[in-house]
Amino acid sequence: MDATTSSRRFWTLNALAWAGYAMYSLWVGMRIGGGVLFSGVALISVSIAVTLWLCSGALRSVALRQRWWDGGLGLLVLKLAAGVMIGASVAQAVTAALLLPSLALDWVRLPGGHADYQWSSLLVYWMNTALFLLMWTGLWAGLHGLRRARHSELARLRAEAERSALERDGLRARLNPHFMFNALNNLRALILEDPERARDMVTRLSRTLRQALAHNRSEQVTLAEELAVVDDYLAIEAIHFEQRLQVQQHIDADATQAQLPAMALQLLVENAIKHGIASRPGGGDVQIRATLDNDVLRLQVDNPLGSVSEPTHGHGVGLAYLRAQLGTRGRFILQPVGGRMQALLEIPQ
Repeated sequence: MDATTSSRRFWTLNALAWAGYAMYSLWVGMRIGGGVLFSGVALISVSIAVTLWLCSGALRSVALRQRWWDGGLGLLVLKLAAGVMIGASVAQAVTAALLLPSLALDWVRLPGGHADYQWSSLLVYWMNTALFLLMWTGLWAGLHGLRRARHSELARLRAEAERSALERDGLRARLNPHFMFNALNNLRALILEDPERARDMVTRLSRTLRQALAHNRSEQVTLAEELAVVDDYLAIEAIHFEQRLQVQQHIDADATQAQLPAMALQLLVENAIKHGIASRPGGGDVQIRATLDNDVLRLQVDNPLGSVSEPTHGHGVGLAYLRAQLGTRGRFILQPVGGRMQALLEIPQ
């Protein structure tokens, strides 16, 4: 809701609220006057209602313009209470300024023929006015605070979604050029040396890019779909690393239709090759296991430790993205086990 619409709605409701207050005051005045509505009572009721309508609107305008809600709840309550006291005082002063001359000129009449403006009576008048203004101010201030909280939460969720999308797109943009760079260099070398393998590599590269585009449109994929991407990825990487890369896969058949975040397994495999194979002169083997136990997909990717000491907590961009994709629904562990680095991913179905 824009500011103009919100302001228009407030002034409409504000008018209805104080019109109701004026009607209530007139009804009470008739009861006091024994069923007769005295002109002085009507003047008092209308004067206070109109003044409070203006005061409450002015109080809201000042509060919004000076951003009282940004200063904390305690300070907001103090400022609103001060505004209510000032508004009630202004309403009583305006009413007295209209009523007393009107009585002196005999323009209006009151029960008893005169106005009671003793200090005790003034205090009662003021407290009655302040009470109604306080209730109305508390109502619209509370509603405005709730609306601000809702808008803040929506803005936070929107920003978080945009940030996640940017991180995901940034991760994919980081992965795909790195992968494409090696693939194209190897393809250039194969075109003359082994045209048949070059054609197969083009086919696999085409499938990999097609799957990457599909992943951009979908948060979740089946393990079978992810394995197809991983197989093409490994086949292309095998041309780059040759005998330095050995892969063993142990995939349970009943796990192939399980759901997992897009690129999750490929990310683990790429991480294993980057930190466990590429950094070792002799390369090594990457083992991929997948099981489905009690409706929990369990993925395990392990590789030999790299030749350079590497962190084991796994706070890189790719693994941070993976944890963000899992949220609270899964578990991810990266730890050294017996001279190898083991990545364990558990995803409830």
